[in-house]
Amino acid sequence: MAYNLNDIAMITGLTTRTLRNYLKLDLLKGEKIDGNWSFTDEELDAFMSNPAVKQAIKTKRNAVVYDFLSDPFKKGNRICTIMDLPVSDAEAMETANFFCDLINKNGSDIKFTYNPEKGFSRFILTGSEDQVVDFMKAYYER
Repeated sequence: MAYNLNDIAMITGLTTRTLRNYLKLDLLKGEKIDGNWSFTDEELDAFMSNPAVKQAIKTKRNAVVYDFLSDPFKKGNRICTIMDLPVSDAEAMETANFFCDLINKNGSDIKFTYNPEKGFSRFILTGSEDQVVDFMKAYYER
């Protein structure tokens, strides 16, 4: 599958500005096609396997949960769910693609991060109660 810069930002939780800095530092490799960046599964995997990048993703992922827990002024019902799935790298990428596609198609306020760990992959979804529940139902019904 091909990813664009926004997909990589969604998966990692890093901003597109940070990703552009990683491109300049040659930590993120991809191809620019018609003015838009495109990344393969292998390029994404290599990027996310870099120790410096892993730490940045972990910090950002933890910040998503911390921000959710520390916000006393949530508007409406909100959910933060963490899924630790014992899946292969290929299955993890398939799951990440699934959530990216849902978010891109629905224009939702869902925040999504993904991080492969040793022996499992961690996915974090935060957003409105209805959307997170719908996304989780869609995931388990696929």
